Amino acid sequence: METLVWVVHVITAVVLVGLVLIQHGKGADMGAAFGTGSAGSLFGSSGSANFLSRSTAVAATVFFITSLTLTAMYAQPEEKTGVMDRVDVNTLQVDAPAATDAPDSKAKEIPR
Repeated sequence: METLVWVVHVITAVVLVGLVLIQHGKGADMGAAFGTGSAGSLFGSSGSANFLSRSTAVAATVFFITSLTLTAMYAQPEEKTGVMDRVDVNTLQVDAPAATDAPDSKAKEIPR
């Protein structure tokens, strides 16, 4: 499930960037408004939304939904487990090293 949301999120982000870059900006009509174009286009008299702007709105909506979904998925931290969490301390038995013998009584004395 998590992988599916990540894949949709990344694909939607790439599509959204592409759609925004393809679109014709409103600022491009400014020059035409002062020259030979109609004065109504200066302040955004653009009519109904075209296919690209509607597609951008859909892609933005999907991107926000996947962002919220990923946020909700990672909002609760997972229970951290480490190596020591797997060890049951109550049943742990430690083997003590063998007791060292006293120094050998047959050791040679150092001549003086």
